[in-house]
Amino acid sequence: MAPNSGLLGILPARIAVPADAHSQLAARAYPEPPHPYRSPFARDAARILHARAFRRLAGKTQVFTRLPADPPGDHFRSRLTHTLEVAQISRTLARALGLNVELAEALALAHDIGHPPFGHAGEKALDRALQAHGLSFDHNLHALRIVTWFEERYPAFRGLNLTLALREGIVKHSRDYSAASHPELAEYFLDEFPPLEAQLIDLADEIAYLTSDLDDGLDSGILTLAEVRAAIPLFRGFHDAALQNYPAAAPRLVVYETLRNMLNALVTDLMNEVRIRVKALGAATLAEIRRAPQRLAALSPEMESARVEAKAFLYANLYNSPGMEEVHAHAGQVVLELFAAFMADPTLLPADHQAQIPTQGLARTVADYIAGMTDSYIEQLWDRCCNRQNV
Repeated sequence: MAPNSGLLGILPARIAVPADAHSQLAARAYPEPPHPYRSPFARDAARILHARAFRRLAGKTQVFTRLPADPPGDHFRSRLTHTLEVAQISRTLARALGLNVELAEALALAHDIGHPPFGHAGEKALDRALQAHGLSFDHNLHALRIVTWFEERYPAFRGLNLTLALREGIVKHSRDYSAASHPELAEYFLDEFPPLEAQLIDLADEIAYLTSDLDDGLDSGILTLAEVRAAIPLFRGFHDAALQNYPAAAPRLVVYETLRNMLNALVTDLMNEVRIRVKALGAATLAEIRRAPQRLAALSPEMESARVEAKAFLYANLYNSPGMEEVHAHAGQVVLELFAAFMADPTLLPADHQAQIPTQGLARTVADYIAGMTDSYIEQLWDRCCNRQNV
């Protein structure tokens, strides 16, 4: 499958979220004067970039940071490096489509800020712990709590005071919420789809991790080149072309060339499919995007089938592979035991978190504290609170 180079042009200008500092989507919960030379969304991106929660992504697992019984690997993706890759793809998409590049970049930088330690295994364990108390863990909603409350950098207000567009995109970039189930989110236009800048983030995320997880899986030895070629025709086609074009290249470089072209094909397909769907709808304004019958950011049917096929392979052979069972089991044990320890003795929580208990409840406060931890910090705390105290 070759990359589609038949680009169809940028979208109508009024579809993009305006950079006007006085627009509704540029509004902040606490009014601030416009910056003399930065757009509201460039300021948002900088605030995310400088946040402590963003820096902690460097210490959080994407898929794995080590193999069982091995020391940490220096070259596997973390949540932070994954986020930077999503930001690069999002900038490219927004620029090619004529959308608001600074808004797309800010949304990409924020899209994973609410994830707890240990990747999806940690998130599942934290959600399981909360369900016993009638609650749940949603990393999008936790990200909103981070940027509106937990980050403290300004004397005038709590949180980062991000624009309405950023906060809406953090909530809705990957899923829709009903007003009946989430009345606290009423200000985020729950009866409408988000702007295209936000819709694109979910697929930029999918494209980034689809290709990077193949890279890390092959580099780790969990995946073999033969099984990837056999199971993923999209990969095999580009790998055959790279072998033909670079017959003397080292095998690893051929894989890199394959993944580069695979990523390019996915991004190009997404660009063109968005253009096709917007044109078919006849949309020329942001309001029409919001009221469309469905989200307009999507891959073509052929490429979507290829994506689903590749993702199913990764789940079966990488994310849930026998070699990762020990890692996932350990992550669940650490999260659940530490959650139980804090529930049994809330004085183990830092003072600022203890202060949240009267308004947020103990279970939610404990989850908030655990979700902010890096992999290494939660291991240290678990060892101190759950292991050594019983020795």
